[in-house]
Amino acid sequence: MKAIELREMSDEQLQATLRETIDQLFRLRIQAQTERLDAPSELRRNRRLVARIKTEQRTRELAAETSEVPVAAAAAVEEEPES
Repeated sequence: MKAIELREMSDEQLQATLRETIDQLFRLRIQAQTERLDAPSELRRNRRLVARIKTEQRTRELAAETSEVPVAAAAAVEEEPES
């Protein structure tokens, strides 16, 4: 899954995809330990997908914070009495 596809998802879809990917990664790690893993590249692919999802979630979190800051700063400026 590419970053563009992740950006188009809602927050709930991202969270669900993250949970599924982490579960899949856990299963792959167990298979790797028992030497029954067919495609070792799947481990890397899933780790990177988890990182992409978490990056997108953090980007959205920061964007939400920056959109709130100007409103709060403007309210603080309006409340200051002039001398």
